[in-house]
Amino acid sequence: MSQRRETSEDGNEMLFDHGAPFFTVTNNDVLALVREWESGGLVAEWKVNLGSFDRVSKKFVNIQQDGMNKKYVGVPGMNSICKALCHQPDLTFAPDLAVKLEEIPVNPCFALMLAFSEPLSSIPVKGFSFQDSEVLSWAHCDSSKPGRSANSERWVLHSTADYARTVIAQTGLQKPSEATLKKVAEEMFQEFQGTGLSIPLPIFRKAHRWGSAFPAASIAKEERCLWDVKRRLAICGDFCVSPNVEGAILSGLDAASKLTEILSCL
Repeated sequence: MSQRRETSEDGNEMLFDHGAPFFTVTNNDVLALVREWESGGLVAEWKVNLGSFDRVSKKFVNIQQDGMNKKYVGVPGMNSICKALCHQPDLTFAPDLAVKLEEIPVNPCFALMLAFSEPLSSIPVKGFSFQDSEVLSWAHCDSSKPGRSANSERWVLHSTADYARTVIAQTGLQKPSEATLKKVAEEMFQEFQGTGLSIPLPIFRKAHRWGSAFPAASIAKEERCLWDVKRRLAICGDFCVSPNVEGAILSGLDAASKLTEILSCL
């Protein structure tokens, strides 16, 4: 749930949710928490249609009409919730748990941030997945979200994990060079244009490596968090339950429940 602040050539500030584009909720406990955030202005419903794009037929399929599944976003950015909740933990006193976190396998991703001077009228939805693309997995119109500036039309594209692994295998795990990011931006944008959707040249284009985008395994499905009763320490995250925002929230709720139970016995 990340947001980047960028500046265009003409000096205009632009914000991009380059991480998780939105989240959905199925669990009632999570829904109750999200409603609290919504009433506090941290979250809003993103009322748009989503779908998939078939690269073979060059057609949009499986378009979901607004209202089928509620989609939530942070306001004014996806990181707003994190800023309200997060404090960086110090795990120097629990090196064994720190090692567990370092060993969690992850699927990488590259995000491409694009800004256009005009709306992409050839695209009938505000977010869609790609079928049969080796480069792109997802695209969404970031500027269509509630609480966002509409001074330009901004899109975020996500690469496939396989594409990201290929690039990382060639360039290494160190911070990617400007040359690497420019090459990635060019390849991802060419794939976007290759859809035949009449995509014009953007006024802003920049790639970002999202190295630990999605945990590839859930390491604490039963307890939903890493729990050390002797230290009274709980570590929670999407890597414990499922690789999405709701999984992270469920893990946090269970961690809070274990800590509350310990405190009630004191």
